[in-house]
Formats: sequence, structure tokens, C-alpha cells
Amino acid sequence: METQVSEDFGNEVFETLKYIIDPEVGINIVDLGLIYGVSLDGDLLEIELTLTTPGCPMSGTITTATEQILLKRFPNLDVKVNLVWSPAWSTEMITEEGMRQLEGK
Repeated sequence: METQVSEDFGNEVFETLKYIIDPEVGINIVDLGLIYGVSLDGDLLEIELTLTTPGCPMSGTITTATEQILLKRFPNLDVKVNLVWSPAWSTEMITEEGMRQLEGK
């Protein structure tokens, strides 16, 4: 990824992505720790995200939802979602808020 984003813009991206819920776990993809990176290179917003498992049956749904919600929120930008597998996702990547949500289920 080319350029890191400002803290304000990054926070805006993360808040937007919190609307995407992993249908198998029931927690948003940010608090689940699936977002590995956000960068902005000119008009291209790139997101690096992973899934809980490489064979996740919801991969197409989650990546498409990520692209669509960001295109709607940032209509002047092009959005590219890159699925990455390194480092492998683990439960240690879940945020404190995500853990609270899991415990509440």
C-alpha cells in the first residue's frame, strides 16, 4: 500500500466499515480485527482485509460489501479491496469491543 491516511480519514473509514457484520460471527469486521490496512494513493482507497479462515464461504459477500459501502461513503474515490492471508487471523486480533460483543451473545 502506498500512502498511509490521516488519522481523521482513517477513523472515518473504520467507522464506515463497522456497518459490515461478519454473518457467521455476528460482529463487525473492524472489531473482529479483519482490517489490516487502509491507504490512499491519489484517488485510490485501498483496504487490506483478511477473513477468519481462508475457506470462509462469506468471502465474496464481505469483500463486495466492503467495496460497496466505501464507494457509497466516498463517491469521489476508487476503492480496491485486497484479500490478504498474512499474518493469519487469530482471536487475539479481536478488539476489546469485539470481545464484549462476543461475551454478550
